[in-house]
Amino acid sequence: MRLTAERIHNRWHPDLDPVAAVEPGEDVTFEARDGLDGQLTRASTHEDAGRLNLGLGHPLTGPVYVEGAEPGQTLEVEFVSYEPDDFGTTAIIPGFGFLADLFPEPHLVKWEIAGSLARSEELPGVAVPQDMFAGVVGVAPSPERMERYRAREEALRDRGQPVADALPEAAQPGAAADGLRTIPPRETGGNLDVRQLVAGSKLWLPVDVPGALFSIGDLHFAQGDGEVCGTAIEVAGTVTVRFAVHDVPAPAFPAYETPGSPARRSFATVGIPVEVGMDLNAAARAALLEMIGHLERRYGFERPAAYALCSACVDLRISEVVDVPYPLVSALLPLDVFE
Repeated sequence: MRLTAERIHNRWHPDLDPVAAVEPGEDVTFEARDGLDGQLTRASTHEDAGRLNLGLGHPLTGPVYVEGAEPGQTLEVEFVSYEPDDFGTTAIIPGFGFLADLFPEPHLVKWEIAGSLARSEELPGVAVPQDMFAGVVGVAPSPERMERYRAREEALRDRGQPVADALPEAAQPGAAADGLRTIPPRETGGNLDVRQLVAGSKLWLPVDVPGALFSIGDLHFAQGDGEVCGTAIEVAGTVTVRFAVHDVPAPAFPAYETPGSPARRSFATVGIPVEVGMDLNAAARAALLEMIGHLERRYGFERPAAYALCSACVDLRISEVVDVPYPLVSALLPLDVFE
């Protein structure tokens, strides 16, 4: 079965009508728009990255009704294959990203994709290999769980935590305007941005409503662990999955299994939060800033382009959290991205 991206939704809502019903074990191919719903094109400029309607993200294909899936069971999603379109973008969006305070201006890296490699004029000599996955994957929450999510996130907002605004005017379809934004990950899935969900991996999610109402989108051609500038190499394309339903309780949060993959040679910088002590955020920022500086000095990249490259392929790893008074985070740059 192949599902087009003509009928999409960008809010989680249990009352959305399914676009199709599928049987467990059946291969289902989802056509997917890019995570910003086509707002950035080959003609776009850096300034366009600052004029985005963020309420339009993420357009998801679905939901699909999985036959036999009932609340209380577990949905297994096997990722069979991915195919990207021939163009992608990595955008630095003002106010968004791990280093938003240091990169206040919009910036856009445009990628041409051919032969399973992504290249950009802004990053000469770089060819990022395809390591494609779906950034957003999940099932509909029940009405009761949706309201618990909403109350929980509003309580976080009241405590000063950043929470995505509802922006009901940008909801698609309009009937889902009172649904939940797709920005965060939650117990029922969502914007997981787990780059290990490549072809050959499996994901387990709770079934909260009859048929599970599964949706997917926000395809990434490649991404580093952390997606540090807030976007990966964002692409449209297709993803093929197959489902299984297990009559066992789901884990509290999504769980996944990865296929085996060979190790890649990497160059790494580390971050040690010597001024603040046991703070993983500070350690990660320090490691990332060291890597951006390395890319500027060693390869001559402009600083915003270096930041975007880190989002596309540099992995942030917690190396240790016990050696008081400092944890250590590593930033790993795979060397095979250089031609």
